[in-house]
Amino acid sequence: MKNLFLLFFTLSTSLLFSQVKKIPVDTMVVTNHSIMINGQNLSYEATAGTQPVWNAKGEPIATLFYTYYKKSNSEKEKRPIIFSFNGGPGSASAWMHIAYTGPVILNIDDEGYPVQPYGVKDNPHSILDVADIVFIDPVNTGYSRMVEDKDGKFPDRKTFFGINADIKYLAEWMNTFVTRKNRWESPKYLIGESYGGPRVMGLSKELQNNQWMYLNGVILVSPADYKIYSTDQPIYSSLNLPYFTAAAWHQKALSPALQQQDLLEILPEVETFTINNLMPAIAKGGFISDAEKEQVAEKMSLYSGLDKEAILDHNLNVPTNFFWKELLRDKGYTIGRLDSRYLGIDKMRAGNSPDYNAELTSWLHSFTPAINYYLREELHFKTDIKYNMFGDVHPWDRENDHTREGLRRAMAENPYLKVLVQSGYYDGATTYFAAKYTVAQMDPSGKMKDRITFKAYRSGHMMYLRSEDLISATDDIRQFIKDSETKGKAAKY
Repeated sequence: MKNLFLLFFTLSTSLLFSQVKKIPVDTMVVTNHSIMINGQNLSYEATAGTQPVWNAKGEPIATLFYTYYKKSNSEKEKRPIIFSFNGGPGSASAWMHIAYTGPVILNIDDEGYPVQPYGVKDNPHSILDVADIVFIDPVNTGYSRMVEDKDGKFPDRKTFFGINADIKYLAEWMNTFVTRKNRWESPKYLIGESYGGPRVMGLSKELQNNQWMYLNGVILVSPADYKIYSTDQPIYSSLNLPYFTAAAWHQKALSPALQQQDLLEILPEVETFTINNLMPAIAKGGFISDAEKEQVAEKMSLYSGLDKEAILDHNLNVPTNFFWKELLRDKGYTIGRLDSRYLGIDKMRAGNSPDYNAELTSWLHSFTPAINYYLREELHFKTDIKYNMFGDVHPWDRENDHTREGLRRAMAENPYLKVLVQSGYYDGATTYFAAKYTVAQMDPSGKMKDRITFKAYRSGHMMYLRSEDLISATDDIRQFIKDSETKGKAAKY
């Protein structure tokens, strides 16, 4: 009898664990919650679910995982709704979901460093008091996956993994979501972080022109503009200098004369020098005179904390990875890429690049256990599929990037549409001054500049991880939503 029981147990266990791991293509779990935001109690409904992406034949070719937060007992048709994307490409939506705008935030210290026990707590600064929010995981991120057809074949990866493919299928998916949830009358906003910046810039035009869905606002958080980054031109290199200054100031690596000034007193003169002197100097290449090269290098040294000879060795074109390695080399530390407040330790002091990104390892330390716990135990979405903080989306087609122009065109065609840019001074990947440059180039006429707001914070790529900046950044979004209310005014010039 005992042997029969063991045989039954073995067979049943084998069958249980030999099932193919698949995410449901179209499902949802709804839970109800309450939270105090700005001293006011708010009840809300959370929907964790999946919704298909269809091909031209109406067959599911992928399913996207989303989390939808809606204020309870509200007139949802009149209430703003924000669609939230992170970047990568290949990054899940977890970052802004459980650290910025959503109703829960990580257990971290006030500067954003990991603490144990891991997990989440209520976010008293969530923007759920002014807008409903949808956090969306693109294909292969989070729980989102491609779907096999009846023959067991997956769709062509080119359907999803590229600048324009990404924008096209996400816009179609959003149309379905808005229809299912009856949100066509709602004022609509997009927020995108990092690569999510070009994603939502492109979506603004795609939604407007091919889904006939008009937006009230686009929020760019530490946006990555590949019109800048994908070039080996002087523009990219020179735009890094103001960030060098900010990072060096934070690490107390500038001269005493500059260090005793506040950061915001220094940066305007560095920005002016960057545009008027450094950019043209690098553009001259080998035609620059020795005297001018020396003068520019000396000024760069003053503003960056780097040795003048090191700058001259790079012909004024200093790579960011060298800066992260060099700035505190004498102290035995490297500084973070996405947030240069963070310190790392390399195997050797020698070299031109840090061994690892000190800030990213710190963040994954906090985010990964928290999002896995939260989705399963508090939102009750349970699956054996791995939650991909970063997913396989490469090769990524970067050709025909017209996202910057897409946003400009969408703004020109839609007088309601406004833009908010949020950047961290200590972000060395998508620098604050590059973001400024992007919006300046997006609207060279200057006729729409009163519809573009720029805000910067004393932190890095994810400025909201710093408690003080979480408060100010969420308040800036609230004000942006208020300022973009139409108040019965017609959409015309």
